[in-house]
Amino acid sequence: MREYARILGVARGTVQARIDRLERDGVITATGPVLSPAALGHPVLAFVHVEVTQGHLDEVGDALAGVPEIVEAFSITGGGDLLTRVVARDAGHLEDVIQRLIQLPGVVRTRTEIALRERVAHRLLPLVEAVGRRSGTV
Repeated sequence: MREYARILGVARGTVQARIDRLERDGVITATGPVLSPAALGHPVLAFVHVEVTQGHLDEVGDALAGVPEIVEAFSITGGGDLLTRVVARDAGHLEDVIQRLIQLPGVVRTRTEIALRERVAHRLLPLVEAVGRRSGTV
């Protein structure tokens, strides 16, 4: 907090109060290191669309939480019912994960897209800056 306060030219207590408010308002949802699946031995990234039997979305969503290679899952509109972000050690491991998904009760079919290269890393700062410019706070 001291370093942020020094950079911003405000008191440490002011920085802490602002961060506390942002956490309370749900703007800051997590803190800590960002881990690399590739550095953890899972360099393959795929997006797996999962089609679910009608009325079983919650059960399948809960089951997906038990698959450690699924790092994110979203209910979606369009082609499929769920979109998952899956990491794997290699192509064979990815196939094993997909086969595990297909075996889940309520899963009708899957469709997989393998990411070749990250073009824009996960980021929010440009959005924060754009919102700040529009609201006059940055």
